Amino acid sequence: MRSIILKTASNYLLPLLLLFSVFILLRGHYRPGGGFVGGLIASIAFVLHAFANGLKDTRKLLRFPPGGFIPVGLSLALGSGLVPMFMGKPFMSAEWLSMQVPIVGSIGTPLFFDIGVFFVVIGITLTILFTISDSIL
Repeated sequence: MRSIILKTASNYLLPLLLLFSVFILLRGHYRPGGGFVGGLIASIAFVLHAFANGLKDTRKLLRFPPGGFIPVGLSLALGSGLVPMFMGKPFMSAEWLSMQVPIVGSIGTPLFFDIGVFFVVIGITLTILFTISDSIL
């Protein structure tokens, strides 16, 4: 039987952990953090939800299989590397927009690479953990 305390707490912690993972993702340009750590924190949020509410409810919450995050992330990461090539620069060179965004700061190809890594980490981590959970249960 699942704990009502864990179930209630996980429903409040899920959005907070996801918000924190986005904060870590965006902070990664200038300080420790980034797509990998942010993706792990987001994955932990969904794993906590699965522990408290069951894997079936967590899959419904995601709305599509977690493996779908992988090609989206790979496309973003690859696209961020290809953009500078169209400007005559080497693959994976950093290109920045001249404008500043209030919370994020400078927007450039490294941000999109980190977002791609974020989605790949979420997709791979949740696919592995959900597959293990399915085989155990």
